[in-house]
Amino acid sequence: MSENFDDKIKDLRELLMSDEEEDGSSYLEILKSFGLDDVEFDNATYNQLVLEYTSENYNELSYAYPTDSGFDLRSSETVVIPKFGRALIPTGIKLNIPENYEIQVRSKSGLAINQGLMVLNSPGTVDEGYTGEIKVILFNTNDHEVTVEKGMKVAQAVISHCISGKWVNLKMVDEIVKKDRNENGFGSTGI
Repeated sequence: MSENFDDKIKDLRELLMSDEEEDGSSYLEILKSFGLDDVEFDNATYNQLVLEYTSENYNELSYAYPTDSGFDLRSSETVVIPKFGRALIPTGIKLNIPENYEIQVRSKSGLAINQGLMVLNSPGTVDEGYTGEIKVILFNTNDHEVTVEKGMKVAQAVISHCISGKWVNLKMVDEIVKKDRNENGFGSTGI
């Protein structure tokens, strides 16, 4: 089966590199050989992703602008964060994350610059299998306590395509193949 799969991938790569099949018929034949029919191809290509959610406070999730990557998460209760401290901020939001996606919880730039609050584990990862309430770890960089009011924007959530563990074969080897960068890490590209 592996050779057959590799052959199909090779055929698909060759088609993508050529300009021959403008009507897409060969693409569809290869996709069908992977078990995808025309309807699934069209849905995966042209329809919007659906992200189902529930809201404890019936706050609707939305994007401020159609071109935004993230939608805002709001605090579902008032929380006081001590100076140079951190707190777990509940949002009241539960998500049904689609297969092969994750949610990344990130700091809001305005909150960071104007109030000194940032997502501590940024980006926080919410796996597709998690269906509990989304909570945000906020860090207060100030030398005074900060009160996060109920309904206040505390973070942004970005849905990202990812490869989950079920698609990865972790394989231990004796040595990693050398590449152009090798072990050149922190600071190796200059300041």
